[in-house]
Amino acid sequence: MLIDTYGRVATDLRVSLTDRCNLRCTYCMPEEGLQWLAKPDLLTDDEIVRLIGIAVTSLGIEEVRFTGGEPLLRPGLTGIVERVAALDPRPRTSLTTNGIGLKRTARALKAAGLDRVNVSLDTLRPDVFKALTRRDRHKDVLEGLEAAREAGLTPVKVNSVLMPGLNGDEAPDLLAWAIEHDYELRFIEQMPLDAQHGWKRDGMITAGDILASLRTRFDLTPEGSEERGSAPAERWIVDGGPHRVGVIASVTRPFCAACDRTRLTADGQIRTCLFAREETDLRAALRSGAPDEEIARIWRLAMWGKKAGAGLDDPSFVQPDRPMSAIGG
Repeated sequence: MLIDTYGRVATDLRVSLTDRCNLRCTYCMPEEGLQWLAKPDLLTDDEIVRLIGIAVTSLGIEEVRFTGGEPLLRPGLTGIVERVAALDPRPRTSLTTNGIGLKRTARALKAAGLDRVNVSLDTLRPDVFKALTRRDRHKDVLEGLEAAREAGLTPVKVNSVLMPGLNGDEAPDLLAWAIEHDYELRFIEQMPLDAQHGWKRDGMITAGDILASLRTRFDLTPEGSEERGSAPAERWIVDGGPHRVGVIASVTRPFCAACDRTRLTADGQIRTCLFAREETDLRAALRSGAPDEEIARIWRLAMWGKKAGAGLDDPSFVQPDRPMSAIGG
């Protein structure tokens, strides 16, 4: 079991498979000049599967989410998914992706044992997509979403970040589109994880702003805390149902008290929080020949020291050194 001093138990593991990405989203990465991890520093496929196996069989992990960077860029992704899905007990498996490449990989991932996907899409307008991501790949993302739905990687969840002056007015249109295509939409407040450290709290679009915008077109009924559990998204029933929309208010309404996550970076570091500045090295123990029991002990110790919250409301908050692409959102 991965328990901390506040009584929280981690059952959800986020695994970053690579720090590389084929987009350059303004809220995540600089346009150029980001130093990638060297290949020897990255965990191998076998090392990733071994660590996930320890987490699932010895530490109580029930759900594994593969992230990046962009996890579809990992050459051995399908094999990793297949081996993780074969673990006993079998964890629930999911993937967070920008959707580029899903058109050609969705069916293979489903066959390998992947349960569902989260796809990032911030706008319905190709020109705004290009401005936000610095790449002209909007059509590819839409096709990837369709392929995921057709392959049965459901529910297909769409994650959207709204930025002032770019897509800040699109919340109602995005929700109408998601309902039409049977996707579950989740808005995420912009977080201080950009490589250029340009985030400003007073310039962000808040959960309150998003809900006010949605209510100009839709009737929203709170789903309730019992349904939410430890999920980061507060959800609302749209126009009486059955569709729902979520808002992840990481900044203005943090959910740290119910957090059930632990994170493994692509280079084998344990992070107890997305905003943590400290990491615990599992790669060194792994490569020095440590047995599974010792790796589990190190992991438990790391999680025992997890802080009460992310500290975003603290004036002395210091943004993590690594951008989101290297941490695994």
